[in-house]
Amino acid sequence: MLHILKCRECGSYGLKDKCSCGGTRSKPKPPKYSPEDKYGDYRRQYKEEHKEEK
Repeated sequence: MLHILKCRECGSYGLKDKCSCGGTRSKPKPPKYSPEDKYGDYRRQYKEEHKEEK
């Protein structure tokens, strides 16, 4: 089954891994929620560190 992918560079959508702009596409959906979130600490730390850049 094919999933729609979003380009990280230009933001276009498609089904292939490579975009016409030369960038790579990845799944745009966030990871599934889990109460035993193994990477939650890392995500919160990254978000806190990059809060000032926005």
